[in-house]
Formats: sequence, C-alpha cells, structure tokens
Amino acid sequence: MAKEIVVNVGERETRIAVTEDGKLVELHVEREERVVGNLYKARVENVLPGMDASFVDIGLERNAFLYVGDVLPTVEGETQKFNENESMNATEEDSDDFTGDLGEEIEDAEEIENSPPAHKKRISTRRSYLRQQNITEVLKIGQEILVQVIKGPRGTKGARVSTRISLPGRYLVLMPEADNIGISRKIEDGKERDRLKKIGVALKEPGFGIIIRTEAEDKTEQELRSDKDFLLKLWRQIQNQFHKSTAPALIHQDLTLVYKTIRDVFGSDIQRLIIDDPVEYEKANELLDMVSPRLKGRIQLYTGEEPIFDHYNIETEIEKSLKRKVWLRTGGYLIIDETEALTVIDVNTGKFVSGGSLSETILRTNIDAANEIARQMRLRDIGGIIVIDFIDMNNSRDKQQIIRTLETALKRDRSRTKISNISPLGLVEMTRKRTAETLVDFMTEPCTYCGGKGKLPTPETISILLERELHRTVRTERKSREAYLILCHPCIAELLVGSEGEIVDRMEREVQRAIFIRADKSLHPEKYEIIGGDIAEFIKKYQGYKRGQTVDCVVSLSQLRPEPDVIGWTDGYLLELNDGKRFIGQTLKVKLQDVRRSYAMAVVLPGGSGKN
Repeated sequence: MAKEIVVNVGERETRIAVTEDGKLVELHVEREERVVGNLYKARVENVLPGMDASFVDIGLERNAFLYVGDVLPTVEGETQKFNENESMNATEEDSDDFTGDLGEEIEDAEEIENSPPAHKKRISTRRSYLRQQNITEVLKIGQEILVQVIKGPRGTKGARVSTRISLPGRYLVLMPEADNIGISRKIEDGKERDRLKKIGVALKEPGFGIIIRTEAEDKTEQELRSDKDFLLKLWRQIQNQFHKSTAPALIHQDLTLVYKTIRDVFGSDIQRLIIDDPVEYEKANELLDMVSPRLKGRIQLYTGEEPIFDHYNIETEIEKSLKRKVWLRTGGYLIIDETEALTVIDVNTGKFVSGGSLSETILRTNIDAANEIARQMRLRDIGGIIVIDFIDMNNSRDKQQIIRTLETALKRDRSRTKISNISPLGLVEMTRKRTAETLVDFMTEPCTYCGGKGKLPTPETISILLERELHRTVRTERKSREAYLILCHPCIAELLVGSEGEIVDRMEREVQRAIFIRADKSLHPEKYEIIGGDIAEFIKKYQGYKRGQTVDCVVSLSQLRPEPDVIGWTDGYLLELNDGKRFIGQTLKVKLQDVRRSYAMAVVLPGGSGKN
C-alpha cells in the first residue's frame, strides 16, 4: 500500500494529510496552540469527593479535569513508594510490554502486548491503588502541581489532565515517576524484541519508566541511548521551569504539528513526505538529521504553481469529510451524526440495487460501508462511543464477515479500538480512543439558523477558505486584475482584515493586488463574493473616506482582540476604535485617522454618545 504524507503550510493554518493508495485517510489541522501533550503548572481550584476528581486552573478558558486515578500520590513533594511486594520494578524476565494506564494516554497510542500473569497482578494492584485513593487526601485547594494534558477541550468540557507525565521521543517514551519497561507490540519479531528488551534494561534509569516505540526496530543501542539522554535533559529543564513559574503557567509546549508528524508518523512505511514550504522543508530535514537520517531522501519540496492540496485532490476530500452524508462506491451511503455523548452511523443502500438478490445487495453495501466507516473514523478523528446501524442481515455468516471486514480495516488505525458483535437489532457498538476535538468539532460550530441542529463552518474556517479562493482566482483568471473586492459577512470580514490589518496586508503582498474588504450583514456567513476590477474604479466607488472625516458607526464586540475591545462598522467599512465598549450595539460619532483600503483607525468623539 502506497502511503504518503502531504503537508500544506500556511500563515494561519497548517494541514497535514495522510493518504493510502491516493485516498485521504487522516487529516490533522493546526491553527492556534494545540494543548494535548503540553505540561502546565496548575492550581487546584475545586476538590469534589463525590466525583473522585478535581478541577485545576492551567490558564485556559475552562478549568481542566483531573481524575483521582490520574493523580500520583505525594508525600512532602516526593513520589510515594508502593509496598516493595507490589513494586513496579521491571526485570529482564518480567518487563514484557507493560505501560499501565500511561500506555493509553501516550499521544501515539502504541499498544503493548499482554504481560505475564505475575506482572499483570502488580499492574492491577497499582491501578486499583490509584483509583481507590481519596481525592481529598492527595489534593488540596490552592495546591500547585505539574500536569500534562491528555485530552483536549471538547464542546463544553475542559481539558483532561494527569500528573503522570510521558515525554515521547523518536524511539522511546520517558515516564518520570514510573518504574517499568514496555515494548511496542507492533514489533513482532521475537529476536528483535529480545534484543530491544536487553537494551531497555541497560538504559533504565532509577525512577523512570520507558516505552520502546515502533521506530526503535533495528536501531542501535547508541541511537536509543541518545534519545533517552535528550529526554532526561528535557525533563530537568521542565523541573527547573516548574520551580521558577507561578501557577497557572505553561511549562513545556509539545512540538508543532509538522515536527510531531515527523516524530510520530513519518516512519519506514511512508513512501514520501511532500511539503510546500521551503523553510519548513529545511527544518524537517534538520530534524531528520537528528532522529532518522536514513529517511531524509523521502522528503520532497513541492514547487508547483497549483496549491498542493488541489494538486493531490485532497481539497475535495476535506470538503466531503465535513458533510453528514457520505456516499459509498456501491451507491449506498452513510449518515454520520456526532453528539457530545456518542456518534451514530447509519448505513443505507441508497442507489445500489445491482446485487443478484436482496441479501447480496445488503451484504455488499455493508462490506463497502465497513471499509468506509473505518476510513471516516480516522479522517474525522471520531472517538468515544460509536454505534453503527448496519442494514439488517439474517445470515450469521454475513454478520461475521462484516465484523471481520471492519476489524481488518481498523488495523491501519493508530488509535485503539474495541468492537462488539452485531446485536439482534443489527447494531455494532464500538469505542475508539479520543484525545482531542473531532475534525468536525474543530472546523464547524452549531448552526444558529436552525437552533443548533446542524453544523456550519466556523468563521475562521470560512475566512481561510475564502483566502485560498482568492489565491485561486488571481492565479486562474485570464484577464489580469489590478484589484479585488471581497464582500462577506461582518464576522468573516474582521477575520480577513486582522486585529491590526496584518491579515489583509499580507494577502495583498502575496497576490500583489489591491484588496478592498467590505462587510454585508445580509449575506449568510458561508456566502461571499470575490470581484476583480480596476483599482481606480474601486477607489472611486468604495474608498470615499478621508483622514479627519467624522462618520457614524455601529459599535460591535471584536472577535480578535481581548474582551471588551470593540470595532465599528460604517456602510460595511471596518473601523478599529480606541474606545466605545459601553456602547456595543449603538451608533457613535467617530473621527477617522489612519485610512486604509479595507479598514481605518478611529477615535470616539467627546459627546458622541451612543444612540440605538
């Protein structure tokens, strides 16, 4: 199977697509700071005995959730030791493939084989001990602790954090305050596992657990030792920063999406990694020099005129991934409904009627659906509880075939999944590990027009799509235009201008054209127009503003600046105001200062009090 990674680097968004045989199977998007994997100095805000949990302030919009089972008990700041008879010491004999609960929480979710019975008993004892702790005995309000985000915020829920830290490297995962050795079960060769087990024992440091990752296969002891030394140095830096910081504070930020992909995904099974940014291309090669020099030849710089995601037909696949209805190759279709509690996937025959019999039509549709469902779960990063309503089948062999098809398709998924048998109602219940927002949650929001029953792209998503569309328009139009007018909803217009005009200024430099952005509140947020024309004509028609001019404007809360900063609108023209937060929704008289094509600076006039 040809497996490739395609990287699109933009000023406002970086996207990484993983394709198998030319078909999109994973999409990762980074806009603002992503928090999973980050370490924070947190302050305990609430301790809730009834929930066996606490809420801690890590500096984000919502407090993070810390479950009692994710708290390492401490005595006077030092990790409490377990009874010697129940210790977690991993020897050469019993170190086979244990990570404890941490293995579930490591970002790349590499699975570990089952441990011997004696060691499994110790694991069970440790897990039971942590879960049976009294939350009020291990945490106090106001206490400052080091935590790592293991699940990102989602919907109305804050992030989930743990005091059990894991630091992933290229070949190893270092776990401070642990005492075990694990080997990825994806390394299947027995001799190689024995070799790595011995290396793991030799590398083991007191007070640290390690997991040997899949990429360690065939690597030398020195390569693994270098990775361990780097992670130990990183841990010392984290400890120093923790002691110097005041909670809440970010102590360590995980790698950017491009670096994380190279560390966690770009392995020997990847034929190519194609990237469209020369700077990131050079950085990627520098990183590979350190972690895996043998793979450097597989990174390519894309220099084509056509946008990289258009060239590889990825853009249309992304658009389809946000839709509720997904068509199958056979003519059937899926309906995917995501809720906060679970995801429901319904399978329908649709247009497919070409089977030799009804049972054959149903079987072929369900097989096609099982393969597509596995792809959609990876692509959308659907997690948690998933219920699949396959078309009813009477034949037990057909039912088992569907389960086997689904299991086989999910073997390519790096996230852990568990599948039940088909129920008498034709339902399959399954779970998939979730660490962050789904793709749909990240790129869309509840639709205000239908009371939240549907989903709309977020304003940021629409503004980025519009920016890409402008680049396509400039590149493909036969007649060269001097300027472009963009008409869009006010919430989109502000995002295109930027907090200080930096976004529209950059767009003008990139397309080498004058840009006039005007808001039209009658437009649906998803609707916009890009109109090319003569710059003199646009100035005459849309730039009737001068420095020192007094105008009436409607005051609105800014989306980009810290609340309660405000902006103003006068005939769709954006004004950055120095004041006026008391008059949100009202009309003020303001004086224009610095006047640009798409926005102006303005000051509120004394006595220019608001009016409805």
